[in-house]
Amino acid sequence: MESNATWIWYPGDFEVWLGNKFNNRRTERGAMFPPFWKQDSHWPTVVFTKTVELAEAETIAVVAEGHFNLAIDGKLRGTLPLKGAGSKSGQCAAPPLLSRGGVGGGVCNFILPAGKHNLALKVWNQATPPALFIDSLTVKTDSSWLVTYEDKIWIDENGVAHGSGIYVPAASWNFDCPDTPPSAYQLECKELAPVSKEQIKENAFLYDFGKETFGYLKLSDLKGTVHIYYGESREEALDKEHCETLDILHEGDVLGSKAFRYVYIEKMDGADYECVAVDYEYAPFDPTKSGSFRCNDDELNRIWEVSAYTLDLTTREFFCDGIKRDRWTWSGDAIQSYLMNYYLRFDTECVKRTIRQLRGKDPVTAHVNTIMDYTFYWFKSIADYYQYTGDLDFIRELWPKMVTLMDYVLSRTNADGLAEARPDDWIFVDWVDFPMHKRGVLAFEQILFWKALETMLFFANRLAVSYPLNNDYIAALHQKIRKAFWSADRHAYLHAIENGKLNEQITKFPNMFAILYDFADEEEKKQIMDNVLINPDIDAITTPYMRFYELEALCQMGQQAKVLPEIKTYWGGMLREGATTFWEKYNPDETGTEHLAMYGRPYGKSLCHAWGASPLYLLGRYFLGVRPTTPGYEEYEVRPVLGGLDWLDGEVPTPFGKIRVKMNRHEVTVLSDGGKGTLIVGDQTIDIPANKETTLNY
Repeated sequence: MESNATWIWYPGDFEVWLGNKFNNRRTERGAMFPPFWKQDSHWPTVVFTKTVELAEAETIAVVAEGHFNLAIDGKLRGTLPLKGAGSKSGQCAAPPLLSRGGVGGGVCNFILPAGKHNLALKVWNQATPPALFIDSLTVKTDSSWLVTYEDKIWIDENGVAHGSGIYVPAASWNFDCPDTPPSAYQLECKELAPVSKEQIKENAFLYDFGKETFGYLKLSDLKGTVHIYYGESREEALDKEHCETLDILHEGDVLGSKAFRYVYIEKMDGADYECVAVDYEYAPFDPTKSGSFRCNDDELNRIWEVSAYTLDLTTREFFCDGIKRDRWTWSGDAIQSYLMNYYLRFDTECVKRTIRQLRGKDPVTAHVNTIMDYTFYWFKSIADYYQYTGDLDFIRELWPKMVTLMDYVLSRTNADGLAEARPDDWIFVDWVDFPMHKRGVLAFEQILFWKALETMLFFANRLAVSYPLNNDYIAALHQKIRKAFWSADRHAYLHAIENGKLNEQITKFPNMFAILYDFADEEEKKQIMDNVLINPDIDAITTPYMRFYELEALCQMGQQAKVLPEIKTYWGGMLREGATTFWEKYNPDETGTEHLAMYGRPYGKSLCHAWGASPLYLLGRYFLGVRPTTPGYEEYEVRPVLGGLDWLDGEVPTPFGKIRVKMNRHEVTVLSDGGKGTLIVGDQTIDIPANKETTLNY
């Protein structure tokens, strides 16, 4: 099959470079606010090579992001470019030893003689990732090229081993035009106008865009200087002293991107402007390939719609946490975004970009985002990605970095082989409203650690590569954790071991993950549900972040009838408070402006936070009941549950198209675009053929 030419670069370098731009856009009250973890850089010098065989001489068109030289058959003696053939200046006057910036100088065309040749192009670029685009009848840049950053390890598409390890192809994405190089990548924009304008003072106006939005504020025909105060709430925009983001805009300036619903603008010293608008910035998606959900409950429909808008706003170049405050990539936030995305847009490229960016480069010197649990989520996110996509090539690319990250984890375990935080580690778990120590050996961390190791062993077997740990090691770790933390009397996993003593506090965190990750057996799961998850004496979770897992664990235990009113109460509660996107945290006991405060700041809470969109996943996975049972939906099951609804109707995106599910109190209908499916309702099970409507009466 003939391939099309595409831009290629060293694997992961585009994501590292783009991630640095992305994570450093955050500002607080006009000051830049970079992340507090190590930021890697792309390799400045990269060599691309391929052996080609031409039946006759051929002209190849070369464009590079950076300065490059061309070697043929090991000798720096590139053929002279054709006069006037493609450069923006009308000629390509480089000497035989070519050293030229392709993008800046345009396309360079070369005559390559007939025969078999090895091409090697060395590209240097300190500012952006060295990248290459070549197109001709025979020679095209694609995933068949090899690449090295001069460490003399050539990376190919077949996993070539040099001594040990697995290596992967030069990475490309969807950059298939020489005029749109990787460094020019940007999201799309469309102009939106405010829905209202309110005069606050003679020279000051408040603009309301109707709902949370993200983009670039524009003031047309600005003369002079204005002060701009942004707010996710009216209160924040009007509080000049405490609002989280602001700008001083001078005539001729261009503003950076911001998140807001309200904008308060003060004209200074006779300044004026015509009108206000925003270039709304968004990641494009195809609605015909997206998920959907409808049911008889209008409030639940609204919850799904607001969840979808929340995820769309936080789906940017990467999946980020909140669009106003952090605007960073966090592994704990991202793993939930991936799962929601699999039921909404199925944007696998954004998943891969985010996973690559979070991992960065070797050597490993800290946990992902400096948080131990976030390292463990990174491993689990790869297992989830493979299950939903079946993309083993991506796993093969990541495997060397999985090994080095796990080596780092294992090097920091305690004398008992358990994951215990060092002084430079952050143990997050969750923001909690009750006393909970995050010291010592936490049961929660051990269960995530065990799952990460299980993931490593699974992929070692799937990739057929050697790995020093085996099933016996995983089983022994499981028994060690269970012996240390399981209380047969209290039917729960206890909190932690601190200074050699057992902290017998019971929280939902380790217990719900014992269910979700199949760490507990079936009898233990039932005991945990009764004694922990639905026990009112156990401290409640007040963040959407961990409510995601709490409600998923209940759904896994068949408790959708309990989960449905929880969704309506919790997420419906935010809607009743006026939310247009879902928040970082919601405590129903708070009132008024208390809902805006966090971190000791009156407007510190993010009112558009990715982990707030979890109903997308819960409704798609556990009410529509769709999940892949083999990687990439080659086989899948549909196990729909009304959970108290009268009817539901929805679509789930997959690699082959969609699976549509309709259910009422009497029948279920499924129509799938591919795969081998099984419909399960109660004790009834029937096959789901592709492209043929299947109905089951019950």
